[in-house]
Amino acid sequence: MYKPSTSLSLIQSTLIPLILGLVLLSFWQGFVDYFKVEPYILPSPILVLKTLYADWRLLGSSLKVTLEITILSFAFATILGVLISFIFIQSKTLERALFPYAVLLQVTPIVAVAPLIIIWVKDTTLSLILCATLVALFPIISNTTLGLKSVDPDLMSFFKLHKATRLQILLRLRIPSSLPYFFGGLRISSGLALIGAVVAEFVAGTGGSGSGLAYQILQAGFQLNIPRMFAALLLISFAGIALFASMTWVTRLSLRGWHSSEISQEG
Repeated sequence: MYKPSTSLSLIQSTLIPLILGLVLLSFWQGFVDYFKVEPYILPSPILVLKTLYADWRLLGSSLKVTLEITILSFAFATILGVLISFIFIQSKTLERALFPYAVLLQVTPIVAVAPLIIIWVKDTTLSLILCATLVALFPIISNTTLGLKSVDPDLMSFFKLHKATRLQILLRLRIPSSLPYFFGGLRISSGLALIGAVVAEFVAGTGGSGSGLAYQILQAGFQLNIPRMFAALLLISFAGIALFASMTWVTRLSLRGWHSSEISQEG
């Protein structure tokens, strides 16, 4: 069976999207130049990059604030989601009783919950972290719980035949089997944590030196500084891509050499 080489796979996964992106950016730049579109309506890519460079001190500090909230909320969501999944797998009664509430948190818009959390929690940063944690929590719970359940029936029978304890089954069978699902949840939740942080910042409307990128977007909109708005959006997009790429790298580092999902790609 023919398998593409590593270099060919690299071209397909990196070079082709890069070329497509450059074509779209060239079309965008040409459209703005040809029709002489005003910057307050649609800035050109070159103007956005110039604005990003000129306002880097302001936007960079805001990016740091947003990333701090994102990373902390992502860490809390991961820890809490894994603990809840462990509880679910040990007791079907608790899973049936509590899982609908986890779904309820997922389907409830964060813009409806965030004002209450911001009112109840006096510390603004903590309230933003809680809001983003709620957004990122469900994929961890759902994927990890599914992974802990998705064990090979023959292996389960083998463990029970040798009278393995529940802890041994959890540590040596369920957790290794759930890792691909768990890392899939991490890739989803990392982006959702960023979305939750930005949405919470929008709702809170925090300003000053501790403001995130959402506040800069709001201020740029009020001032009709659309190039700065696009520059802030560009930073948010790059942050999301970096988070997803880092989770993909952690997945490959953890699963390569023993799990079929990564071994097949390496071939």
